[in-house]
Amino acid sequence: MTDRHKGLTEVVIYPAWCKGCGICAAFCPEKVIELDAEGKARAVRQEDCINCGFCELHCPDFAISVRTKEPGADPGTPGYKPPAKGK
Repeated sequence: MTDRHKGLTEVVIYPAWCKGCGICAAFCPEKVIELDAEGKARAVRQEDCINCGFCELHCPDFAISVRTKEPGADPGTPGYKPPAKGK
């Protein structure tokens, strides 16, 4: 996890595994993660993730995965290709 550019990662949180300790939300440098009304972690600003990996590495429940997005998966990312129109 060395690429620190915004918008190139996807934060996946498994709510069934999250016990709501709040470590991820408290230490996320870009405030990508917040706790919801049930006290579970939720990625609310994925586009701001800088891929530091803190949340994934420090989650005691292994409930978070930070993944690299496929190039061109979203508008505004390098190599974006709009979906092909129907035949």
